[in-house]
Amino acid sequence: MMSNTKKTEKSSDSGDDSPSIKQIAMISTHGYVAAEPPLGAPDTGGQVVYVLELSKVLGKLGYKVDIFTRQFEDQPASEPVDDNVQLIRIPCGGTEFIPKEYMVDHMDEWVDNALQYISENSKDYIFINSHYWDAGIAGMKVSKALDVPHLHTPHSVGTWKKRNMEKDFPQDKKTFEKQYNFKVRIQMEKELFHDCHKVIATTPIQEDLIIRDYNVPKSHIKMIPPGYDDNKFYPMADASMAMLKEKFHFRDNCILALSRLAHNKGMDLLVESFGILCRKGINAQLVLAIGHEERNEVEEELFQNIQKIIKKYDIEDKVRFLGFIPDEELADTYLSADVFVLSSRYEPFGMTAVEAMACGTPTIVTRHGGLCRELRDGTDAIITDPFKPEEMADDMAAILRHEGIRNNLSYEGSRTSRDNFSWTGIALKLASIVK
Repeated sequence: MMSNTKKTEKSSDSGDDSPSIKQIAMISTHGYVAAEPPLGAPDTGGQVVYVLELSKVLGKLGYKVDIFTRQFEDQPASEPVDDNVQLIRIPCGGTEFIPKEYMVDHMDEWVDNALQYISENSKDYIFINSHYWDAGIAGMKVSKALDVPHLHTPHSVGTWKKRNMEKDFPQDKKTFEKQYNFKVRIQMEKELFHDCHKVIATTPIQEDLIIRDYNVPKSHIKMIPPGYDDNKFYPMADASMAMLKEKFHFRDNCILALSRLAHNKGMDLLVESFGILCRKGINAQLVLAIGHEERNEVEEELFQNIQKIIKKYDIEDKVRFLGFIPDEELADTYLSADVFVLSSRYEPFGMTAVEAMACGTPTIVTRHGGLCRELRDGTDAIITDPFKPEEMADDMAAILRHEGIRNNLSYEGSRTSRDNFSWTGIALKLASIVK
């Protein structure tokens, strides 16, 4: 491995990468990372959006950002994202898709190839920011070779996921090690969290877990929440929202949930609560935007369970499923709903809820996650327990029945999102760690 490579001086003809412009390396090795990512594809979701949006804002602040990922299938070696941001795809492990749990087996090859690219192109980074534990391993090795600071953003924590999986699916416990590679992951996270310059926790709960489970000093962690694009997500006038509701064929009293189809997202819990809401005599519609329609075996089982709950409450005509929502329609989709619900069994943060709040859509947030600790219950959003379907049904009913509650949540939720969670503020916090 090229462990002794050092930073090289830039030549005077180095083009766009002028020494006067500070350069940052983002590393996110798994999934389908692209300028327009196919969200909902395997291992491709919120983390990819996080990396892209953060990089674009850093670019607007005057940094040059290279997003390093893995090249596979027929992907090009590089791809422009924005004026100051580009994707660089480094090959390793052949041309087939590799699940994120087993990218670790190919990281030495990836690092060798990445260091070769960095040397040949005279890159000079002020810091590296890696995302998730597979990229963290790469970031740890590249930072040592280049002698530059390494900031690591875990996005999720192995010990927490392992405990929750064993709690939710005790009958499948014996299969988890093979599927999720927990033993290797947790061991590598221990080394990574202590080795990096700073761990970037994205939620207060995540910060607590890293301190407790990995014995990392609080001083070694910086809590920076995810961000949203305040140029895209913002409130609109009632007349505009009415037009959007008609455009998307959303009914009055429309409740929206948006996520990939996964057990921890709690779509089944939401449908159960919605069924109870309808039995209370409220005429409402539930729209579930669950991503791609080509479901794998696990997703199909979850989908069929949701269908059983729908039939149990006889609400087939009140529940509508949406597939993948294009990025350019996402804000309008939030604006078309009367209520947005984040019903996750556990949720590291909950970016969709922040986006919905930013649009002025009254929002209900699970109490089993990080975002609820950043919000004022009943003011910014209603914090609920999705494991208590009667409670969640009552919370939805309160918003739909009372105009004063709706208006207050709309105003305060939007203001809190703008003040605390915009990408510009997040980018400035990250860049300030390494002076």
